[in-house]
Amino acid sequence: MSSALFRTKNVEQSIQDTEEPEHSLRKSLSALDLTVFGVGVIIGTGIFVLTGQVAKNNAGPAVSLAFVVAGVVCALAALCYAEFASTVPVAGSAYTFSYASLGELPAWIIGWDLVLEFALGTAVVAVGWSGYIRSLLDNAGWHLPDYLAGRDTASGFGFDILAAALVLVLTGILVLGMKLSARITSLVVAIKVIVVLIVIIAGAFFIRSANYSPFIPPSRPATAAGNLKAPLIQLMFGWAPANFGVMGIFTAASVVFFAFIGFDIVATAAEETRNPQRDMPRGILGSLVICTVLYVAVSLVVVGMEKYSRLSVEAPLADAFKAIGHPWYAGVISFGAAVGLTTVCMILLLGQTRVFFAMSRDGLLPRFFSRVHPRFRTPHRPTVLLGAVIAIVAGFTSLSELAELVNIGTLFAFVVVAISVIILRRTRPDLPRAFRTPFVPVLPILSVCASLWLMVNLPAETWLRFAIWMVIGFAVYFFYGRTHSQLAVGARAAAGEAPRPPAGNAP
Repeated sequence: MSSALFRTKNVEQSIQDTEEPEHSLRKSLSALDLTVFGVGVIIGTGIFVLTGQVAKNNAGPAVSLAFVVAGVVCALAALCYAEFASTVPVAGSAYTFSYASLGELPAWIIGWDLVLEFALGTAVVAVGWSGYIRSLLDNAGWHLPDYLAGRDTASGFGFDILAAALVLVLTGILVLGMKLSARITSLVVAIKVIVVLIVIIAGAFFIRSANYSPFIPPSRPATAAGNLKAPLIQLMFGWAPANFGVMGIFTAASVVFFAFIGFDIVATAAEETRNPQRDMPRGILGSLVICTVLYVAVSLVVVGMEKYSRLSVEAPLADAFKAIGHPWYAGVISFGAAVGLTTVCMILLLGQTRVFFAMSRDGLLPRFFSRVHPRFRTPHRPTVLLGAVIAIVAGFTSLSELAELVNIGTLFAFVVVAISVIILRRTRPDLPRAFRTPFVPVLPILSVCASLWLMVNLPAETWLRFAIWMVIGFAVYFFYGRTHSQLAVGARAAAGEAPRPPAGNAP
């Protein structure tokens, strides 16, 4: 029983599965496409929204250092992702990597985790995008009825039609093909980067040095022990990292980490890359470096323009320009944020569908979802299913407090990938590795420790929600995935047992 739970799918078999005509994806992406995808999803909600929140509540003007800390944690993980993505160029990212090293049950756990992470991330960003669009429409004198804006009404009904429509349109684009998605992403990313550069260059002329003092404000009293909204480390040890002070920077880093979610999604497109051994490391590391530099620059400019205690939590970049009497810049930033969040939604949805597709191809989910479109060579069935579900969730649900749940899912994936690198180096030293993570096992161990540190700085209620989702995942695996996986079917065939009914495997 225990050996079956940790059976591994070797790398050669994973790659061979990608060559089956019914289950193979079209290879059309270059290193530039991958870098654009990474920048497209990383620059989004984090830089346009979280900067003001963490500066005001956690780190003060030192918010730039929080971005540096989060960037370092991501860089450690990115080096591990780069090795795996170039060695195992198969859709599924951390799920596929862990299947090749840790075994089936750990792979299922991480896949189930990624499905939640990407779904919630897509819905959260879609709702944020809707808010920016409604704001622009209001400025133009066009007002959506409350019941179509997701707001509470006298009738008790509210559906965010814009958020749902965005998800459905992006679903259609992803079904039509990756190259089309890459072209649209390139255009939108160009607009988004221009807006960010406008903030940096124009805002630099309005910096007041007095706003940087004190750069690291003194610590404030910690939250009362026992409050589930307090960091887990407080409940474990009776001590919470204070807001402000040096420890406030680490608390802020665990929040702004949401801003960096995206480079790992580049790894989900490995199977659709023309030269993954060369291009995956370039795309993953390149997008992360570009975005970290932009984040640090933007945060330094914004807290220099306006005192951190007066920064807006909802739209800090745009409101900082309004505060100094330049509403035109604020309008440009709002437009850039709305456009930019479009690519964030699309690439998060892309990542989720590829993980779902990989799990289906392995039999852990019904193989009905692993057949690609005969013309577009995209996983159209899981794309349509997940797009419809997320559109409904985004339309009916306010997800403003779930960014932490997305964070914990991503950090958990980082831990698994780092451990997998160490294991695969020991079990398969013969594998050709176009990119090798340096200083193994030291660097992967540092990645695990850094990710765990940010995880324990997240609220205890986030851990509780995460645990509930994982319990549901265990139930699905033991009732379906364990007996229907391709490895289980192969093991029964080798033992001479009769095959089980297909249970949803029909085309």
